[in-house]
Amino acid sequence: MLRFPRIAAVAAALLTVSACGGDKAETAPAIPDVEIPEISLKTMQDVVGALASDEFEGRAPGTAGEAKTVALLIERFKAAGLEPGNNGSWTQDVPLVEITAENVSPLTFAGGKAPLSLAYGSDFVAGSYRVQPKAEVKDSDVVFVGYGINAPEKGWNDYAGLDVKGKTVVILVNDPDWEVKEPRGEFNGRAMTYYGRWTYKYEEAARQGAAAALIVHDTEPAAYGWNVVQSSWTGTQYLAASENNGADQTAANGWIQLPKARELFAGAGLDFDQLRNAAKKKGFKPVALTGVKASLSFDNKIARKQSKNVIGVLPGAKRPDEYVLYTAHWDHLGKCEPVDGDGICNGAIDNATGTAALVAIAEANKKAGAPDRSLVFLAVTAEESGLLGSKYYAENPVFPLAKTVGGVNMDALSGAGAARDIIVIGRGKSELEAYLEKAVAMDNRVIVNEPTPEKGFYYRSDHFSLAKLGVPMIYFDGGEDLVDGGTAAGKAWAEAYTEKHYHAPSDDMNAITSWDGMMADLRLYYAVGRMLAMTTAWPNWNEGDEFRAIRDASLAAK
Repeated sequence: MLRFPRIAAVAAALLTVSACGGDKAETAPAIPDVEIPEISLKTMQDVVGALASDEFEGRAPGTAGEAKTVALLIERFKAAGLEPGNNGSWTQDVPLVEITAENVSPLTFAGGKAPLSLAYGSDFVAGSYRVQPKAEVKDSDVVFVGYGINAPEKGWNDYAGLDVKGKTVVILVNDPDWEVKEPRGEFNGRAMTYYGRWTYKYEEAARQGAAAALIVHDTEPAAYGWNVVQSSWTGTQYLAASENNGADQTAANGWIQLPKARELFAGAGLDFDQLRNAAKKKGFKPVALTGVKASLSFDNKIARKQSKNVIGVLPGAKRPDEYVLYTAHWDHLGKCEPVDGDGICNGAIDNATGTAALVAIAEANKKAGAPDRSLVFLAVTAEESGLLGSKYYAENPVFPLAKTVGGVNMDALSGAGAARDIIVIGRGKSELEAYLEKAVAMDNRVIVNEPTPEKGFYYRSDHFSLAKLGVPMIYFDGGEDLVDGGTAAGKAWAEAYTEKHYHAPSDDMNAITSWDGMMADLRLYYAVGRMLAMTTAWPNWNEGDEFRAIRDASLAAK
């Protein structure tokens, strides 16, 4: 997913970081100097071109496109001089369930002032996390639960005093304070928390026992238009395999269009916008749409698949049992809703670019010679389905997490052109930023603040799976203050990509208008990983960060 920044210069002075794992902080070794070799533009263009071609069918997990992708990555990792990363194998099996909703009925609401019927695709989308042949919600009571958040540490519970078992809950997207411009407040203001993500809202609805969960789509707080929802939620979906086949999940999860939500509430004698405003305040109580009953049914076409993460390693010369990660997801949406006759979502920028960067950076490191620590190049599956490949690796690591120093995640590199700035997603979280600051100063660029923290990008890519288990991961992108055209040109390119190409068939090679910025950013990705692999330090999350405690515990155990 693409992000673009905006500003505040960083000090070029070298920062020191604290060593972790002991009872007291010690000054870590200075961040080493590294030379950045030439990184191959031809490799980037060749690999992106192949992965984003129609021949690879949009790289959906479990398809012929996956088989071609995995074969290409193994071939390129071998040629780059890497070794197989999983005990002699290039791959790690990731068990998935492929589930496709078919024969989807309209979503109907009876009992209001007038019956309401929503059309699949244009008015609503839905799927099931239960692995069963048919999903059905019949005459289910409907309740508005505000933002659908249960956060005991904040004294916030949108489900307080309500039993939603068997009911359909209607939920707002994002956090209650998403309109606050500064990153402050109960839910960090403009900067989205995990409570604002749709994934959390479905998880919480399931924990509460709801029969169905419907999120109201609103473009600004959702961070994307209905076209993205429609392309992402129709067609085949992927779930992590579970022992209970999702029996503890809701029967149906979905989204409904904002105008239809207003119509639904009006039919129950309620003012949607008034209730939406009320839901922003602590103490909000859920509101039943009295007398309204929801019904929906669809068949599920189910297949069990073994998808694959691809793993290559460049063994360290001095401390080969200490690991630095480079991660990127190789998958995209596969065959999707046709636009002008084109029904393949090629995913050139998202994320053939990051996948190709794994190959190019591996080549450059091999030519530079083995660093002190081992470098692991991890291409993960099923990011688009909820970070499933990285989650599986984090929970079943080939290389122990306590011996994993940290890493760099690469997702949807900029195709806009060279930029003067760099953004850190989730800035201020870890000591890894000192390494980036040094690399950025070497290239006479600046680090800037995230311009759209309300979009929650920190929770939308594969670094999050490892961060949750304590591994410091840094995730950054090129900015929008372009060398050619400034911020106006950069912002225009970013908006055009989001509106026209993101999760659409047009995210193909033509969406990359320039390779200059991408190649400049690769210098920074290379430098940060190489620095980590050449130091003896163990950078940690900053004091007070949500992931600090789990990292401290794992290092103490090590």
